Amino acid sequence: MKQLSPKNYEKAYIEFSDAIFRYCYLRVSNREKAKDIMQETFIKTWEYISAEDKVEIVNIRAFLYKTASHLIIDDYRKKKTESLDQLKAVGFDVMSHEHKAVEKSAEISKALELLDEIDQKHREVFVLRFIEEMSPKEIAGILNESENNVSVKINRATKKMKELINNGK
Repeated sequence: MKQLSPKNYEKAYIEFSDAIFRYCYLRVSNREKAKDIMQETFIKTWEYISAEDKVEIVNIRAFLYKTASHLIIDDYRKKKTESLDQLKAVGFDVMSHEHKAVEKSAEISKALELLDEIDQKHREVFVLRFIEEMSPKEIAGILNESENNVSVKINRATKKMKELINNGK
């Protein structure tokens, strides 16, 4: 059984913490909550890899996203969060966080503005596919769905975004 060493864990944190933060932030629309969930994701991962009777982690990136996704679902069950529009209205910039500045582009900015217009299940795959640049296979692993199901959701989310863009929203 392959164990993830502290050095490899630190490397995974450095490599994926910003992306996990963005993913959480785009899902919960609250900077502090996203930071807490990102931190909890890495704590849970460390606890998992430190356990004696664990299963090997084949893909640490997918494992981190899946853990974050479960924590977000738990948070949704506890209470509803503020919308992305409310955060923008009080001056939060969706494209920045404390780890490092994220490169901005017109397409990403426009997509972020429209994300609230897409239902939750399609928003999640859209973010993973086009912002986190994951393959449908990786997304399927994170969401415990078939690759075909994920591809359909990506297609529907893309169509919805195109409709919103074409309608001038």
